Amino acid sequence: MREAGLPVGGATVHFTSTVPTGAGLSSLAALEVATASALNDLYGLGLTAERVAGLAQRAENGFVGVSCGIMDQMASACCVPGYALYLDTRSLAHRAVPFDVAADGLRLLVVDTRVQHELGDGAYADRHAACELGARRLGVPALRDVAYEDLGAALEKLADDPVVRRRVRHVVTENRRVEEILALLAAGDTRAIGPVLTAGQASLRDDFEVSCAELDLVVEAADAVAAAVAEAFAAAGFRAPRIFPATPAAGARRLPTD
Repeated sequence: MREAGLPVGGATVHFTSTVPTGAGLSSLAALEVATASALNDLYGLGLTAERVAGLAQRAENGFVGVSCGIMDQMASACCVPGYALYLDTRSLAHRAVPFDVAADGLRLLVVDTRVQHELGDGAYADRHAACELGARRLGVPALRDVAYEDLGAALEKLADDPVVRRRVRHVVTENRRVEEILALLAAGDTRAIGPVLTAGQASLRDDFEVSCAELDLVVEAADAVAAAVAEAFAAAGFRAPRIFPATPAAGARRLPTD
């Protein structure tokens, strides 16, 4: 904030959190955005939620040393209750998409596998570099510029590099899955997004190679959800997962003090 020329002084800050750390639930982004939002309020800076998210990303890139994108920070700053966030990370255009799972008799469960993931171990940078290489070889600014209909031809051009080929396939098909989910939610067919999300996890596992045995087991056992996941983990000798319900909630905000 000071590097951005904002008049920020000191603060005594106390944090409590129910977000598991290192579990892939964007706990670092939540911490960054909560801190920036508190300072924004404390010093009357008048920053928009989008600006707060950008500063939080800068903190993670420049001080933590993780070359992350801005999705997690935008979610932590801009979400509203009962809605998912549709975000264009190039323009930062975003809108709220109705996501009322309870209306369809559903619950959204978070399964913390208790497997710690480390953003600083180079895996993120490796995936990012592979995607950039794929974009250069295909002659596009970014892989988002590869149309789903052109994916087959694009993969043929990358036949000599199976790793980059898999990364490209994941990104292009995942962008397509986002469009499919938007259409399903717009039609009020919340239940139908399940198979699309499952396909996304398979792509993360096989093409982006960022899954793990515990997470794969969650997906395999998720038909009976919480009970099946817990039983499957016990049978496999894994540490018991933590399972809790979640609802689409608001982003960082000031709460009443009374």
